[in-house]
Amino acid sequence: MSEAFDCAKCNESLYGRKYIQTDSGPYCVPCYDNTFANTCAECQQLIGHDSRELFYEDRHFHEGCFRCCRCQRSLADEPFTCQDSELLCNECYCTAFSSQCSACGETVMPGSRKLEYGGQTWHEHCFLCSGCEQPLGSRSFVPDKGAHYCVPCYENKFAPRCARCSKTLTQGGVTYRDQPWHRECLVCTGCKTPLAGQQFTSRDDDPYCVACFGELFAPKCSSCKRPITGGSGSEGAGLGGGKYVSFEDRHWHHSCFSCARCSTSLVGQGFVPDGDQVLCQGCSQAGP
Repeated sequence: MSEAFDCAKCNESLYGRKYIQTDSGPYCVPCYDNTFANTCAECQQLIGHDSRELFYEDRHFHEGCFRCCRCQRSLADEPFTCQDSELLCNECYCTAFSSQCSACGETVMPGSRKLEYGGQTWHEHCFLCSGCEQPLGSRSFVPDKGAHYCVPCYENKFAPRCARCSKTLTQGGVTYRDQPWHRECLVCTGCKTPLAGQQFTSRDDDPYCVACFGELFAPKCSSCKRPITGGSGSEGAGLGGGKYVSFEDRHWHHSCFSCARCSTSLVGQGFVPDGDQVLCQGCSQAGP
């Protein structure tokens, strides 16, 4: 009498039938599938022992059920992405969720190098300087009306240029005669002393410090022979605020305009010219 050979679950004889051997005993095919097979996350049917089974994050699928939820393309042998528990092929994912390059209009693929600015996205190789058309990469750039420039191109195109050396002013600078200058370029025409922040004047559009202008162009005081830096007229104020007096073709500092004999100040007083000298009324009437 032969020994019994039955299914470990339903106890039906396995003689002449297909079975599957496990550590806990032999199972007929239906019992094995019902006991050990996983349920497909897509169709909710058991994945039989003779089916190719795929799984992703604790979910199991028939090979034919493992597909893109949008285009239904099989994902068994190609890259895919999971978005909110839905499986998507790369093409559908990019169409739905990836950005479009603002330069070439192509999709910026996930994982590829890209640049984002102002709500727009570019492939790294498409983000170019509008001037030299070289990739900007991680370099500094300046946006201008929808264009993007590397710093050298922006300075060459838009930055003000110094009226003296014609080079661009990247920072600071001063304004002279409504034109921009480098601080180091605005110097006295005579002694080359920097004039930025200093009092100065000009002659024939050339700037001069007060000292050089007085030495080169200002009339000399008829008394002390030093330069008088100021405007014209019978009375006025010089560049440094010093007042002066003019008479005919002679000029005096306020402090120097005094009687040649008694040294009384003649500013605002009557006086009498006496050759190269000026006298107060009293000394003039007293005679030689």
